[in-house]
Amino acid sequence: MIAADAEEVRKLFFENLPEGAQVHTGASVTLDTLGITVAEDGRVIVASRSGSQLGLYVSGAGKVIWVVGAQKIVCDVAEGLRHMEEYSLPLEDQRAQKAYGIHSEIAKLLIFNKEVIPGRITLILVKEESGF
Repeated sequence: MIAADAEEVRKLFFENLPEGAQVHTGASVTLDTLGITVAEDGRVIVASRSGSQLGLYVSGAGKVIWVVGAQKIVCDVAEGLRHMEEYSLPLEDQRAQKAYGIHSEIAKLLIFNKEVIPGRITLILVKEESGF
């Protein structure tokens, strides 16, 4: 799915949210930044310090909705890792220091190749820059 702006993201997000669902934002700057990078081949790369959200992405949540800024699209996993280390991590580190008084780091990494349960994951790509 592609959204032109934040208003359209909200509309798509709530249209895809199952009734009565609990929402876990993973300390997301994009939804409040998800450390999510999307490769042109469809793989999704997620970096985390604690890993608390990774289990939900892999299998714990019945429905996953990722909202990703278009600036996060990269050619491949190698470029995605560079983007995370050189661009996202410094910004996330500043955010974490301000919010929690600790440094951030890429301690855990998930490369999502494919979801085997049809319809479980929805990715909303935002045309305007969103998060880091």
